[in-house]
Amino acid sequence: MGMMQEFRDFAVKGNAIDLAVGVVIGAAFGKIVTSIVNDIIMPPIGLLLGKVDFSSLFINLSGDDYASLAAAEAASAPVIRYGAFINTLLDFVIVAFAIFLLVRAINRMKKAEPPAPPPGPSAEEKLLGEIRDLLKAR
Repeated sequence: MGMMQEFRDFAVKGNAIDLAVGVVIGAAFGKIVTSIVNDIIMPPIGLLLGKVDFSSLFINLSGDDYASLAAAEAASAPVIRYGAFINTLLDFVIVAFAIFLLVRAINRMKKAEPPAPPPGPSAEEKLLGEIRDLLKAR
């Protein structure tokens, strides 16, 4: 079997296609979660914390004063964008929790395998039982 044939067999198997579909859906889901965090969750949190826009929080490493993150980036100043990191961290927590809930639901839907039947007597036990029965019959 040639390598191209092996690749075709791999690509058309259900697992490879399922994985590809999962990656595409996961990427779309990630965009949705990012939008939820940036556009719905963080603005009220920022408002409660004194009208803070988390996406614009930064630490300037150059020592110069900049009024905003955009001004610092326009001047090519080195900055640590810790507000963006907080948003990304929240994205991760939400995605991880959603995946946990999905896996938990899938595991609950799986049928529990019936317990294995207890093993029967071994050949040696059967033979010893027969010998015992013969000795009792005498």
